[in-house]
Amino acid sequence: MVAVPKGALTKREKVREFALTLPGAVEEFPWGETVVKVNKKIFVFLGVDDGSCPPGVGVKLKDQAIHAHAMSSPGAEPSGYGLGKAGWVQIPLAEKGAPSAELLCDWVEESYRTIATKKLVAELDAR
Repeated sequence: MVAVPKGALTKREKVREFALTLPGAVEEFPWGETVVKVNKKIFVFLGVDDGSCPPGVGVKLKDQAIHAHAMSSPGAEPSGYGLGKAGWVQIPLAEKGAPSAELLCDWVEESYRTIATKKLVAELDAR
């Protein structure tokens, strides 16, 4: 078991709840990991919640400035399995100075906009 600050789990839950409010978003559990998808494509990785790994969030950020900002977070790194080459960033939540839940939600929305169809993005913009 990994000791995790309560605030990190609270952030993870806020990010999860926000992601599930986006048009067409569904939660799935491939590989024992929590992900949120739109159109059968993942737009946010939320990791495992069994305490075996520190909590983190993985998002796809195409905008260079936003990507650079995310990469400047304590402990942030390009996502594994070659996903980092496509703009995916893994952001740990238990690190001192980790991004706020609000900023993480902004990045989740950015990731969603990269993955979702134009119709779903228009639906989001119409809210």
